[in-house]
Amino acid sequence: MEYISGIVERVTFFNEENGFCVIKVKSKGYPDLITVVGNLAAVNVGAVLRIKGEWKYDSKYGKQFTAVDYRESVPATLAGMEKYLGSGLIKGIGPVFARRIINHFKEETLKVIEESPDYLINVEGIGQKRVDTIKKAWKEQKEIKNVMLFLQSNGVSTAYAVKIYKTYGNESISVVKSNPYRLADDIWGIGFKTADKIAQNMGIGKDSYERCRSGIVYTINELSNDGHCFAKKEQLIIKASEILEVDQELIGSTINTMLMDKTVISDEADAIFLPPFYYSEVGVAKRIRDITAVKSGLIDNNIERVIDEIQLEYGITYDQVQIDAIKEAVASKFMVLTGGPGTGKTTTTLAIIKAFQRMGAVCLLAAPTGRASKRLSEATGMEAKTIHRLLEYKPPEGYKKNAESPLECNVLIIDEASMVDIILMYNLLKAVKNETVVILVGDVNQLPSVGAGNVLRDIIDSGTVNVICLTRIFRQAQGSAIITNAHRINKGEMPNLRGERIVIFSILKRMSPLRLQML
Repeated sequence: MEYISGIVERVTFFNEENGFCVIKVKSKGYPDLITVVGNLAAVNVGAVLRIKGEWKYDSKYGKQFTAVDYRESVPATLAGMEKYLGSGLIKGIGPVFARRIINHFKEETLKVIEESPDYLINVEGIGQKRVDTIKKAWKEQKEIKNVMLFLQSNGVSTAYAVKIYKTYGNESISVVKSNPYRLADDIWGIGFKTADKIAQNMGIGKDSYERCRSGIVYTINELSNDGHCFAKKEQLIIKASEILEVDQELIGSTINTMLMDKTVISDEADAIFLPPFYYSEVGVAKRIRDITAVKSGLIDNNIERVIDEIQLEYGITYDQVQIDAIKEAVASKFMVLTGGPGTGKTTTTLAIIKAFQRMGAVCLLAAPTGRASKRLSEATGMEAKTIHRLLEYKPPEGYKKNAESPLECNVLIIDEASMVDIILMYNLLKAVKNETVVILVGDVNQLPSVGAGNVLRDIIDSGTVNVICLTRIFRQAQGSAIITNAHRINKGEMPNLRGERIVIFSILKRMSPLRLQML
């Protein structure tokens, strides 16, 4: 890492959300202005900076200095002070008043503003109202700088410091001092490990209650990455003790305290949940019961004839299992259509949609990701949205579609349902009217959800909804080595790596881990 020092001549770009900016700095020894990029909160024209970072070359913008940290000092010259005050930094002081103030107080200008701001009324054109405005703005800027200095001195990057200040404002220092682990709870992007580093820099002990509490929450979240919504208490004690490097007895007593204050919830089987996971798991089960208990009101007008018409119109011949799936979907309130790759889930879904439409039903289609929703739309010729877009998700307000403002449809079809986590599924089902038919389509052996829960598999295993599993691989899929071998692996058989059609398998064995990730 290198250091450069200089005066900010221009702020080219500034993002208030994360503090990222592009500035032009005049530095001794460099004939041209230096382009500096990075998270530099509360930096203004005229500021004197000492910046830590490294030189990089951008193909579009050329040579740049990428900042990782910085320190600001007071401008040393009258010209520097004038530019600093007139930059817009202090509300109530523009270029004109900056010049007047500098001419009046000379080298004492910043000292006067800091210690005796009421003297500013002696400057031509400045009345009491402007003095009060300047005092307030100067105080705010000072508080921001104090917060940034405190956080950076405790190992917090500028980007996180901006987020912390935006969350807690002038209370940032007191919040971090009293409990730095609150950062992991309140601020997206700051996890337990980051908060723990800050706490260690501040001298907070490994055995503190707040550290143990936050570490237990972190441990449950780590287990959720493997699809778990809860942890058995004994398992949680062992795992958290290893992560936090403290005695199991301390973890056990901390869990008991957390149970009393409802930070975590336990069921009768001694499973420990974080509240969002617990209420979502219970809520999904309840919503499925509620939906299946109410009839849809849709009338099946000779489904056999409808299926024949669809086959004729689209040139498709369905096998008996697919026909059964179409009939089951029309007759069910909540159904899962599952099967491996190439088994005809998409073409079956198309027939289900057309069958419902001929019954006068309004159908809505969605999938967890943009790519999956686009494929669904292309395959069916209907609009398909991401689940978040369908529910009109707007952070931080949340989902606009909910129990009070439900989805207006007779049939809801969710593709790639294996990718839906427990919390998203709960929010989805809360927005579904009890009269609506719900159909989940997906393969439990394909991509799991990123969040907690193995929802599709759990719904299938519950035995509470109708499930149709397609198993036949159709002709166009039989020639695919990927599909054929995927089915072999699902059956516990070794993939067939011979023949001309399986080049991808041969190549993968010789590729580097990095190239494999790119695929």
